[in-house]
Amino acid sequence: MSPEVTTLKAAKTNYPVHELIGARWSPRAFAERPVEPEKLRSMLEAARWSASGGNLQPWAFLIARRVEETTVYDQMLGCLSEGNVSWASKAPVLGITVANLYRKPEVLNRHAYHDVGLATQNMVLQATALGLYIHLMGGFSVDKVRETFAIPGEFEPVVMFALGYLGDPSGLGERHRESERAA
Repeated sequence: MSPEVTTLKAAKTNYPVHELIGARWSPRAFAERPVEPEKLRSMLEAARWSASGGNLQPWAFLIARRVEETTVYDQMLGCLSEGNVSWASKAPVLGITVANLYRKPEVLNRHAYHDVGLATQNMVLQATALGLYIHLMGGFSVDKVRETFAIPGEFEPVVMFALGYLGDPSGLGERHRESERAA
């Protein structure tokens, strides 16, 4: 097992899987430690090398670091549902995945969401390999993301995410603290 991969909550699989798959989980407790820019670039590079229909790579990632891009980070927080803000606001990085829904003008790319999912999973596994954790969130306002970040109509916000190093769950609310500690 590589030294960066932690297995605090290793998956109990029915059949053997790669260590990165078994080590991946979605915490809500993040440490304040910033994520190094080279690790962010490495994760985005992993996403770039994902498979995609027609090699269109119909994805974009909007990323804000809490300390370095405070205004954008706060705008992203403002797009999250109330239940996610309490814990996601502690993550050093927030992000949004966006799908380009068209192959070319007026030709729908019916595989765009699938391709964005593949790229996101590559990014998640690379994060895991680097000792980082990502929590993907569907609890956000698509309309607010679209308006706040001027997302054109041919693009669709897919998921938001919190990213960082594992933190102490004692700072979470009781419900989240219990699920964080569960095996």
